Amino acid sequence: MKRFRKLLAAALALSLLGLAGCGTTDSGSKAKSTLETAKERGYVVVGFANEKPYAYQTPDGKLTGEAVEVARTALKNMGISEMKGELTEFASLIPGLNAKRFDMITAGMFINPERAKEVDFANPEYSIGEAIAVKKGNPLNLHSYKDIAANPEVKIAVPGGAIEYDYLLKSGVPLKQIMTVPDMPAALSALQSGRADALTATGPSVQATLETANNPDLERVMDFIQPVIDGKEVKGYGATAFRKDDQDFREAFNSEIQKLKESGELLKIISQFGFTEQELPGDKTAEELSAPTDN
Repeated sequence: MKRFRKLLAAALALSLLGLAGCGTTDSGSKAKSTLETAKERGYVVVGFANEKPYAYQTPDGKLTGEAVEVARTALKNMGISEMKGELTEFASLIPGLNAKRFDMITAGMFINPERAKEVDFANPEYSIGEAIAVKKGNPLNLHSYKDIAANPEVKIAVPGGAIEYDYLLKSGVPLKQIMTVPDMPAALSALQSGRADALTATGPSVQATLETANNPDLERVMDFIQPVIDGKEVKGYGATAFRKDDQDFREAFNSEIQKLKESGELLKIISQFGFTEQELPGDKTAEELSAPTDN
């Protein structure tokens, strides 16, 4: 009888051990990544801030914009056919991503070291710097703010309060050569009338202004040299952002972005939103743009 009880106890112990082993296997199995889950269900949820031209909803509810359409194309090539948008205040995008309210940020967000502490950026899909517009043929041969500073006859129009006003001063352009105007339409008017020889703003703003004017006598200086202010390039680079534990997702996305660059498809996509060759990101990487800068 004692022998039977011992055998029964041993069998019961082995049974419990087996059950425990099964539980360890279940709890220890690797959870699916965000990328794997997105491929399985066929869609991702993206955070956006409703800001043209980067990411916004049209009146009929369609989610579009530069960042959205770049991501949409890359994701389709990865086998993810649908995007669902989660409208979020810009300041809440990174906290929302890390709280898993959505799977990625498609808001044209600039890459910088502070943000890179919280999220991982894909490689940039566009860049934004300064630009100038002049009369057709660029008769005064203006290709930089320093060119304007070097010619005392040149007057340049800039909206009052714009950062370009400070950039002009720091580039050596005298106050008497800077014409402050209320807004971009006023700057355009000054250039068209000959009261100014150039106007300046960010690249997309200048491009949009010229497209609105539709004046063949004006042109954007496409080989404009970006100013260096206080030792730093003023150009910014925008990209899609991922959670730090979604490295496989980011790397797969980066691979598709590179293909879009090499095929010329990237320029086709972003040009729908006022971007030009001047706004292509070149060879800049998220890694170098995320690196801490010396103060």
